[in-house]
Amino acid sequence: MLSQLRNLVLRLEELETQLAQPETYADPTKLSRLTKEQKDLTPVVDTYHRWQAALSELAGLEELLSDPECREMAQAEYGPLKTETSRLEEELKLLLIPKDPMDDKSVIMEIRAGVGGEEAALFAHSLYRMYSMHGEKQGWRLELAGLSETELGGIKEISFLVEGEGAFARLKHESGVHRVQRVPETESGGRIHTSTCTVAVLPQVDEVEFALNPADLRIDTFRASGAGGQHINKTESAIRITHLPTGTVVECQDQRSQHKNKDRAMSILRSRLYEQAVQEQEEAIAGQRRSQVGSGMRNERIRTYNFPQGRVTDHRIGLTLYKIDSVMNGDLEEIIDGLVLHARMEQQRNQ
Repeated sequence: MLSQLRNLVLRLEELETQLAQPETYADPTKLSRLTKEQKDLTPVVDTYHRWQAALSELAGLEELLSDPECREMAQAEYGPLKTETSRLEEELKLLLIPKDPMDDKSVIMEIRAGVGGEEAALFAHSLYRMYSMHGEKQGWRLELAGLSETELGGIKEISFLVEGEGAFARLKHESGVHRVQRVPETESGGRIHTSTCTVAVLPQVDEVEFALNPADLRIDTFRASGAGGQHINKTESAIRITHLPTGTVVECQDQRSQHKNKDRAMSILRSRLYEQAVQEQEEAIAGQRRSQVGSGMRNERIRTYNFPQGRVTDHRIGLTLYKIDSVMNGDLEEIIDGLVLHARMEQQRNQ
C-alpha cells in the first residue's frame, strides 16, 4: 500500500506540473483528462499526508510516554490520536479501491408503478419528485424522456436523464423495489396500504462504448399522447425503437422534435442493452455472487417508506431515519453516503 501511495503522490506532482504549462490549455481534451485525474487523486494524497502526519505525531508521543514529566500529557493525547490514525488508514484503504469506470457517467432513471394500483402510481410520482429535488440540490440537470400518467396524477412509468458529475456513482444503489406504507387519500376507513414501485438506474453509455447494429433495429413513429399541446399531437414526433434480437422496446415522446426523441430513445436503448450485457457477464463469472449494478437486485425490496411512523428504512444497510418528510423532499445524502460506504467495504472484503 505504501508503494502505491508514494507513486500516487509522484503522479499528482506530475499532473500539477503539466497543468501549470500554458501549452496544456491549448488542448481541451488533454486538459479535461488531466484535471479529472488530478481531482481523483487529490483526496487520496491529502488523506495520505494526514495519515503520515498522525503517524509522526504518534511516534513522538510514544517517546514522551517514557518521560515521567510528560507521561500524563502524552497518555491523554495518545488514545484519541491512535484511533484517528487507524481511521485514516482504513479511509486510505477504501480510497485505493478501484473506481467503477461508469461512476462518472450521467444516468438514465426509470420508475415504474408496481403492486398497489393507483396508490403505487401516486407513489411513483412522489419518488420522481424526490429524485428531482435531490438532483436540484446536487446541481444536476434532469431531462424527461418518457412519461405515462394516470387520470389521478399518478405515474405508471417514467424515464428521465440525470446529467451531472458523479451522478451514477451516487444514484446506482437506488435500483430496486421501493415499498411505501401509508393511508391513501381515497381510503375512507383510514387503513394503511402497502404499495411498491421499481427504480432502475442505468449509466448513460455513448455510441462508441456500445454500438448498435442498424439492421437489428425497427424504428416506428407515432403521434405523442398526453401533455404537450396540439403541435405534438398533430405530428408524428414520438419514436418507438425495437431491438429485434432481444425484443427490447424504448419509446420517447417528450421532445417536440422527432430527431431529439430518436436520439434520446437510442441513448436509453444503448444503456439498457449495455446493462443486460453486464448482467450476463456477471452471472457467467460470479454465479450467485453478483454486484449491485445490473445484478437482478431489482427483484428485492431495498427500502421502505412508512408514513404513519414517519420513517424510512434501507434494508441493505439497516439504516432507519425518522425524517420521512425531509427524505421525500430530496434529502437523500445520509442514505446514499451509507450505501456508497457499504458498497466500498464489501468490495474491499471481496478483493
